Amino acid sequence: MNLMRKKREELNLTQEKLAEIVGVDRSTITKIENGGRTSVKTAKKISGILGFEWTSFFEKQEKYSA
Repeated sequence: MNLMRKKREELNLTQEKLAEIVGVDRSTITKIENGGRTSVKTAKKISGILGFEWTSFFEKQEKYSA
């Protein structure tokens, strides 16, 4: 399970709710959780809500995975 999904679930947020807060489609959250890339702007928004460093989105997958 990746860090983003773990943090989202710890906060009891659905993909839909997180997407609403961030201002993106739910499919964008799904794509990111499944290893897709995101913009710096979206990474900063998500990480600010979930409480981890936004740079984690741009590190190697091994570091990003929990």
